[in-house]
Amino acid sequence: MRRITIWLLSTVAALVLLFSYRTSTMGAGGGTSAIASGSDGPAGSGSSWTGTDDGSGSSSGGGSSSGGSGTSSGGNGTSSGSGTATGSVAQTRWGPVQVRITVSNGKITDVTVVRVPDGNHRDQEINDYAVPILRQEALAAQDARIDTVSGATVTSDGYRESLQSAIDAAHLK
Repeated sequence: MRRITIWLLSTVAALVLLFSYRTSTMGAGGGTSAIASGSDGPAGSGSSWTGTDDGSGSSSGGGSSSGGSGTSSGGNGTSSGSGTATGSVAQTRWGPVQVRITVSNGKITDVTVVRVPDGNHRDQEINDYAVPILRQEALAAQDARIDTVSGATVTSDGYRESLQSAIDAAHLK
């Protein structure tokens, strides 16, 4: 009889712990976040360019980029100007990822993170490790074709997606 009581109490305790577990896709108070509910996130999450282009070469359909004030110059669609471009928000399984690039003379000189998943302590540990590596790789490659950081696959994918959006907004490559 004693064994049955212990077994029953341990089973109930395990079920209570299992059902009270919350993942990082849940907001404060257990509510579902925009990521888990499938919404697109806040308005204005597209990419934008703020800067200048040198204006050399012929302009072939180089209208202003989405949400920004810069224009593309030259027939090849590349920019040799300076400024900043903010990538679109990449909605990942663990939260939004967004980056901003700084461009000088047509080269990426800095990549800063605007948003990364931060739902729990583990997210922060992963980002503290992965983001500097992703930044270094992006600066070295001058492109969004960078390697995935081991242990941060989801964040790396979102970083690449937002980085490519920022590069497109700045009319690089």
